[in-house]
Parts: sequence; C-alpha cells; structure tokens
Amino acid sequence: MLGNFYYQNSTKLFFGEDSLKNLGEELKRFGHTVMLNYGGGSIKHNGIYDQVMDVLHQANKNIVENPGVMSNPTLDKLLDGIRIARDNNVDFILSVGGGSVSDYSKAVAASVYYKGDPWKKFFLDQQNPDPDQKLIPVGIVLTMAGTGSEMNAGSVITDAKNKFKVGHVFDNRLMPVFSILDPKFTFTVPESQMKAGIFDIMSHIMEQYFSGDDDNTSDYIAEGLMQGLIHASRIAVKNPKDYEARSNIMWTATWALNSLIGCAKKQDWEVHMIGHSVGAQTHAPHGFTLAAVSLPYYHLVMKYGLPKFKRFAENVWRVNPKHKTDRQVAEEGLESLKDWMKEIGLPLSIRDLGASEDTLEGIVKGTIILDAGYHKLTQDELVQILKDSLNKRYI
Repeated sequence: MLGNFYYQNSTKLFFGEDSLKNLGEELKRFGHTVMLNYGGGSIKHNGIYDQVMDVLHQANKNIVENPGVMSNPTLDKLLDGIRIARDNNVDFILSVGGGSVSDYSKAVAASVYYKGDPWKKFFLDQQNPDPDQKLIPVGIVLTMAGTGSEMNAGSVITDAKNKFKVGHVFDNRLMPVFSILDPKFTFTVPESQMKAGIFDIMSHIMEQYFSGDDDNTSDYIAEGLMQGLIHASRIAVKNPKDYEARSNIMWTATWALNSLIGCAKKQDWEVHMIGHSVGAQTHAPHGFTLAAVSLPYYHLVMKYGLPKFKRFAENVWRVNPKHKTDRQVAEEGLESLKDWMKEIGLPLSIRDLGASEDTLEGIVKGTIILDAGYHKLTQDELVQILKDSLNKRYI
C-alpha cells in the first residue's frame, strides 16, 4: 500500500436475528424527543413499525413521526424534515428503512442547527458543518441492504425541480451512533429492490477497486467481498428468504462502503455520478441506474487500467488467461460481469428505466465529471456511454 490515510469508524453495529432487542438500551443514551423517519408505510404492514414503536414507548420517548421519505429523497422533503425537527426540538433521529431514509436522516441531522441554506453549503458547495455547530445524533434500524449508509457519513439528496441529484460524504460527526441490522427485516422489500441493492453493493466495491496500480491490501478485501456477493446473490434471487444469503448480502453492503476498502485508494465514482443524473431524470431505483451505465463505462475506461481489469477477470470471475492477450482476458471479465447481471435480473439499458434520446441532454447536464480513477471522461465520451446504454450495445 503506497498511500497514506486516516481511518476511523465510530458506528456501533448490532447484527443478526432479533438484534432490535438492543434498541432500548441504546436509546437511554439520548434525549427525550425522538424523530422517527421512515418511508412510504411498508414498515406498518410488515410489523417493523409496531416493534420499533413498542421499544420507543417502553423507553418513555416523545415520538415525532416523519413518514413519506421517498426513494431518492428530495430537497423539499429535506426542508420539511428540518422544519419538523426544529419545531419539536428533536434530540435524536431514528431512521427506520433503507439507504434513502438513512441518507435523509443524516442530512436533516446536519441541517437543523445551521442558519443558512443547507442545500448550498452541504451539497452544492460540498462543505461540512462548522466545528462548533450542534448536530443531532442519528441511529438506524435497517430494512434494506445496499447503500452501506448504516456505517458511513454519506447522504444523497435530489433537487427534483432542477433534476439534479448529488451526494455528500459528511465528516465523522455524522456517522450513525448505532445501527441495527436484522437480515430478516430485508425479507420484506420487493424482489426488484433487493436486486437494485445487490448491484449498488457491487458498484460500491468496483468503484473503489478500479483505481490505482499498487499492490494494495484493500483490493484483496474487495475481491473477497465481490466473490461473496456474487455467490449469495445467486442464492437470494432463487430464494429471497434464504437467511444465510440475505445476511451475507447485508454484511457485504456494510463493508462495501464503510470506507475500509477505500483506504489508500484513489477511487473512481464516475458510475455513481452518471447514475445519479439518470436517476434525477427517470426516478429509477439507484442500483438500477448504476447497472444500466456500468458496462458502457467500464468498456470505455478498461484500456486505461488494463492490468486491474485483467486481475478482476482472473481473481473475481476465474477467467483462464492461457493463450489470451491481457485485453482478451479483461474483456472476458466484463462479459462475465454482464452474464451475472443478466442472470440476477438487472436492467442493462437506461432505456429500460425510462430514458430516451430526449432526456440525454438533461442527463449529460446533470452529470458531474470527476478527475479520478484511470481516466477523466470528456463530454463526448460521456455522451457515448449514455448512447451505448440507450442503444443496448453491450447487452
């Protein structure tokens, strides 16, 4: 490992069946008024809401409910949450849901005691709260595996009016103070959301993996995580209630984006930048937008990082390199990636998500081009990636 880095992760994790039993003890450490953030109401149908409310009542908490946090949470919803938290002098935020609710909760926590425009400071200008600003602590009860938001300080918000979606990784003060991960809670999400989450995990790993050319321990960890995810995903799509497979997916999601495998890595998050813009235009599930642009993107940048793509093919997909050029091996690895994506039922074209020639201009305009990874895209290359996805070139 050639790079220097700082690593800290302060989130306390409770993992496994019946891990919700730890919630009551954790709540004792925080104030009286709890803001309960959740999504469209599915937790009321599957029983998770009642379980959480029982614990909150037993802890004698004053509960302020904030339902309706949508997939791709919007700026308007963020501002609404800030107002609710301020009006009720909220002491603690409890997020019950998937990554969108978790991301949203951190954004609210960062913004309540900020006097200015949180959208501009935290998301457009990519700044952190001032050192002396008060922040609201956040705890998470996770119901969907994918984002890794349960053990990181990331948050993604969408300006729906201007169709601009952007993420910000806050400093460690916005890490969840605790997260509760019961794999059985993920049984309740629709199968399509499970699949979107699976590719979100894979993309998180690949975007850290496909950078740098040193002998980096982080890459060996990443390869193991990808192998485990591929194996577990094949089981889960056949039997979504296979506890072992779903627990492995959930745990992989956490380690994919809690910053561990990014240590000493340059990292390449361009797939996420493109996917965010596609999502802002189409409102498609985040993991699906990543899946739909990944193959065109990696085919384009492969030649700039050929040794790592060859390694990916050999170590993750077990491609035999005998009598093949490095490029042939690398291309076979991407072909294996494609075959797996099709096997588990992922969309491979943005057209399947609602994009069209008419939306390309907006997607291009909303895509942030990063100077990271093996190659910085030109505007023309970005357009070509989107056209390749739209026209299903690599399917």
